[in-house]
Amino acid sequence: MLRLRAVALYEIRGLAKRFGDNVVLQSIDLEVFEGERITLIGKSGSGKSVLLKLMIGLLRPDAGTIVFEGEDVTRAPEREWIEVRKRIGMLFQWDALFDSLDVADNVAYGLREQRVLDEAAIAARVSECLAQVSLPGIEAMWPASLSGGMRKRVGLARAIASRPDVVLYDEPTEGLDPINVTRVDRLLDSLRFGSGVTTVVATQNMQSAFNASDRLALVHGGMIAKAGTPDELREWGDPRIEPFVRSSELRAKTRPSVPS
Repeated sequence: MLRLRAVALYEIRGLAKRFGDNVVLQSIDLEVFEGERITLIGKSGSGKSVLLKLMIGLLRPDAGTIVFEGEDVTRAPEREWIEVRKRIGMLFQWDALFDSLDVADNVAYGLREQRVLDEAAIAARVSECLAQVSLPGIEAMWPASLSGGMRKRVGLARAIASRPDVVLYDEPTEGLDPINVTRVDRLLDSLRFGSGVTTVVATQNMQSAFNASDRLALVHGGMIAKAGTPDELREWGDPRIEPFVRSSELRAKTRPSVPS
């Protein structure tokens, strides 16, 4: 089990977000520690995706605070969030690839926005990241020609292209077959253990959540109902966690083999 730092990379207090009359989050308290994998679990519509978007500044909270590495970024202007986002990657739920751009330009999109690397260095970084997600040499392909699993991995290559300290994953295995679920899980772990990337995952895949996380956080009623290790949540005994525990236990214990 990961030994957590005394100081959190993210410190979130009292975070609230509503859309019109729909209160999605009402008081989220959460800490994320450097190098850990923490997984957000909860029913569909519980606000997990909204929380991730608040953590990267794509949405602004109605109340509460977000502190990233000791700096309060809650109400930072967009120009400051741009600098913060250089250290945070995000894999969106439906991969969010631009269909009008080929794979190379999709992966390079954020790098060009940052205006730090020249085109030769960007091309090299794109090739490196595609190889890292086991998709070497597909730069000239178009999103429409990719399978669902390939699109997810291209989205992941784009998320890690800036070499972020933190990657937020919104349903990284949604809609994938068991082989690709296992492949994506292994990619997440290889990035985490190989590069020390802090990992925050929102998922409905309970096998992944309970088997691969340092901590879990149950989002319920617009709040974090419970956060702790997988064993702590299994032993919690609260009826709100029981469906998720049962789901993790119902899945086959043996993972499918994945071609290298």
